[in-house]
Amino acid sequence: MSGATRITLIAGYLACIVGANAALSRWGFVSIGFGLTAPAGVYFAGLAFGLRDAVQEVAGRATTAGAIVVGAALSWWIEPSFAVASGSAFLLSELADFAIYTPLRERRWVAAVVASNVVGSVVDSLLFLSIAFNTTGGWVDLTIGKVYMIAPAVAIVWFVRRRR
Repeated sequence: MSGATRITLIAGYLACIVGANAALSRWGFVSIGFGLTAPAGVYFAGLAFGLRDAVQEVAGRATTAGAIVVGAALSWWIEPSFAVASGSAFLLSELADFAIYTPLRERRWVAAVVASNVVGSVVDSLLFLSIAFNTTGGWVDLTIGKVYMIAPAVAIVWFVRRRR
């Protein structure tokens, strides 16, 4: 896979992190359909999990781990009012995603993407709301919003794996 593809996926992954924090800062909580509400960055956050899986496919585990650390730092830097919540939730949820995706990806990559994205979404939702708002209320809505992004995540990883 070309260096340009690697750079594009890593940039997209990091852009999702910036987008999630910027959207929350600008719009707060928004409707995500079906009577549910979540922080405005929910779709960016959900897509970040799938892009992280794609980055691992093209750049390997070491680069992916580095991108997770950069992403956590960006979370802290982009939105100061939610810095601890965003950075902590991002770092721990991405590590959970990484821990699940890595061992499953060779045997059942679709299951790996789905399982790691769901677990990462739950961890991220619970931690972010707990730290940022001192409650876990709304974690189901937030998780569902992130889970909406599993289909695009599977499509991205499928495309990357097919081109390899």
